[in-house]
Amino acid sequence: MAEIQFSRGIAEEITPDVRLTRSKDGTNGTATFYFEKPKAFADESAVAITGMYMIDEEGEITTKEVNAKYVNGQPEALEALYVMKSTAEWERFIRFMDRYAAENGLEKG
Repeated sequence: MAEIQFSRGIAEEITPDVRLTRSKDGTNGTATFYFEKPKAFADESAVAITGMYMIDEEGEITTKEVNAKYVNGQPEALEALYVMKSTAEWERFIRFMDRYAAENGLEKG
């Protein structure tokens, strides 16, 4: 099972828009996740967002680069940035995304 969490133990149900960039030599890259109206905002007493955790059978990939987007003072979206600094990190991320995409009906594009 592959899932994304913003607070440990609570799976995010909203499927994000994901944009990838990679250097020409393939040694580093970034993934930008955009969650519109995420479950993490649904409950007024929601637990704190402590990062973004991408969890699958290989383990966990973590980023603390998570920012809320507000419209008229209301939380509207979450944007998370994951930076990959090696080919191994890129390949591990792609394995996670393949599993996540298969379980959530995402298409490669």
